[in-house]
Amino acid sequence: MKIIIVGAGQVGFYIASRLAYENKDVVVIDTSPEAIRQVSEKIDVNVIVGSGSSPMVLKEAGIRQADILLAVTDSDETNLVACMMADIISPTTKKLARIRKHDYDEYHEIFQQASPHIDTIINPEIEVVKTIERFMSVPGAVDVGEFADGRLKLVGIMMDKDARLAGVRLSELSGKIGMRTLVVAVVREEETIIPRGDDRLYPGDLIYFISEERHLEKILKAFNKHMDPIRRAMIVGGGRIGLRLAKTLEQQSIHTKLIERSSERCAEIVEQVNKVLVIQGDASDQGLLAEENISDMDVVVTLTSDEETNILVSLLAKKMGVRKTITKLSKFGYFSLMSTIGLEQIVSSRLSAVNSILQHIRRGKVLSARTMTDEKAEVLEAVALETSDIVGKPLNRTSIPKGALVIAIIREDAIEIPSGDSVIQPNDRIIIFAKREVISKIEKILTVKLEFF
Repeated sequence: MKIIIVGAGQVGFYIASRLAYENKDVVVIDTSPEAIRQVSEKIDVNVIVGSGSSPMVLKEAGIRQADILLAVTDSDETNLVACMMADIISPTTKKLARIRKHDYDEYHEIFQQASPHIDTIINPEIEVVKTIERFMSVPGAVDVGEFADGRLKLVGIMMDKDARLAGVRLSELSGKIGMRTLVVAVVREEETIIPRGDDRLYPGDLIYFISEERHLEKILKAFNKHMDPIRRAMIVGGGRIGLRLAKTLEQQSIHTKLIERSSERCAEIVEQVNKVLVIQGDASDQGLLAEENISDMDVVVTLTSDEETNILVSLLAKKMGVRKTITKLSKFGYFSLMSTIGLEQIVSSRLSAVNSILQHIRRGKVLSARTMTDEKAEVLEAVALETSDIVGKPLNRTSIPKGALVIAIIREDAIEIPSGDSVIQPNDRIIIFAKREVISKIEKILTVKLEFF
């Protein structure tokens, strides 16, 4: 597979590194010599200094031989023109573009149906708001992913030191909870483990489990987590994401306050909301937070463009009695540090963009894909066709490699949390958890065996 990436920012760099790790043929284009130098020094990919919207540069990159063009610069306009030129030169190349501005929202369908015929439009800001909604719907979760049209949730929680299931063997877990419960992965001391039945759960572990929506509350309760409803929320930062979230919470009748430093931006926001209370001020001012009764908030979401401010305000909110904070970060390197300082629920527009992209660059009948927060594993939702050699036999006798696990089987309206004796049938939807080092093997299975050519 040949993939051309226009834009060597954090998203472009991260996707390029993931694909290079999987031995894909990757070309990265950027106008910045410094950005290209960093890519070429750290990743084994081809690089070009130039504009991805230039037809000459695209031809030099091999656009006619490319399976996918991924346009992820910081400029929506550059991404659109890059896709338009690719559509003219190589109409069969699949095009993915990151488009973030609210002005373009109503034109997404046109961009897909008419020139530049973009196959997938990625708006990470919309995805961040969806992630925040998922966090708010599952209080106590560190990570929440949805599959099977939302009927299945993959939930990550921290194991508290006083949790009654601490020290329990996984083979005993279902009996303790009173229903079939599958722990998909355990992150312990920055190592991602696919556990076995004789493994135990320990305080400090980040535990991922799969659950049907209707059983989620019972499982969370067993882990000492409770799904208290969100009635009052405070948003810090009135940028594009902050405004999108404010409008969403307003529609859900959640009492919402929004703090924004810029008086001009506050005036713009007031014109676009009805019930949200917009406050002009510095959210890092403890006096302002006290004046706005921050301790009465069920959740504080920090969404400014400065991640140090987001971290500081989230920590301050916790100190002042807020039980739940959601913090927006951009730098992937910060993620692993957050739990050590007590900030567990992290959102990232860049990570949201990566998740949107992964679904469309994976080979096979992949319906959805997401990378885990620690970046060491992915979860794929795919369709099993009758040509697959994993169809019609127990899972413990299939070719799923070590480091991967089938965590759910969806057959029509029925959902099965599988065991080793479960059997996949043709046209079942399957959810696969896979560590990073075996992704290429899973992708090969999805291409050669699950999808008929």
